[in-house]
Amino acid sequence: MNNAPHALRPNVDMPEARITGGRRALRRIASAAAGVALVAAAAGPAVAAPSPLPAKTAGCMTAADGQANGKQWPAEPGMFIDTNAGYSATLDTNCGSIGLSLDAAKAPHTVNSFVFLSGEQYFDHTRCHRITTEGIYVLQCGDPTGTGTGGPGYKFADENLSGATYPAGTLAMANAGPNTNGSQFFLVYAASQLPPNYTPFGKVTSGMSVLSNIAAGGTKDGSGDGAPATDIILSSVSAAQG
Repeated sequence: MNNAPHALRPNVDMPEARITGGRRALRRIASAAAGVALVAAAAGPAVAAPSPLPAKTAGCMTAADGQANGKQWPAEPGMFIDTNAGYSATLDTNCGSIGLSLDAAKAPHTVNSFVFLSGEQYFDHTRCHRITTEGIYVLQCGDPTGTGTGGPGYKFADENLSGATYPAGTLAMANAGPNTNGSQFFLVYAASQLPPNYTPFGKVTSGMSVLSNIAAGGTKDGSGDGAPATDIILSSVSAAQG
C-alpha cells in the first residue's frame, strides 16, 4: 500500500488518489479531493455524458445518448433514511441490470447519500469510467464527468471500516483519502485485497454475471487498469426502502 499523499494534477481541482493491488501500483479509487470548498450552487450546469462508442463487449448495447445533470450541493444531505430499515438499489446499465442491497445500519451516512443522489437522478447517464483486471478487480462508477475527478460538491466521513474486507459482490465507496467520500463508488467482481480504507455499504444481490461480462471485455487500451472497452453507462439508478 502506498500511503504517500497524492499529488495534485495540473489544472484538476479534484484529483485521483493512488492504491496498490498486490505488487502492481494501480490508480487509487477516487471521488472528491480534500480541501474543495463547498460553495457550489444547489443545481449546477448540466454535464454532457461522454459520446457513446460502439459496443465491444458481448451482451452490451451501444449506450444511448444522455446527459448527466451535474448537480452540486454545498453540504452532505441531512439524515432522512430509517437506519433500522433495509434499502435496495438497481443500476440499469447498457450491459444489463445490477441489483444491490444497502446496509443502512452499518453505513448510515453513506447509504443516506447514495439514496439521496439516486433520488436526484444524479447518477443517471453517467459513465462507469474505470475497470481493473490486475491486482484488484473492481468497476468504478458515480462520477458525472466520467474522468474519475468529479463529485457532488460535498464530502463525508468514512464508515464501517473496522475489519473491512472486499470479497466479490462488495459495494464500497471510492475516495481520495480519509473522509473524502462523495459520489464515486465501486463494485467488486472478484475478491480483492484492499486495505480497509473504503467504506463498504452494500452487496450485489443480482447481476454478478453483468459485472463479470464487463470485466471480461477488458479496457480500451488493453492495460489492467483503465476505461472499460465498451462505454458502460448507468442509464438510471434507483434506490428505495425495502
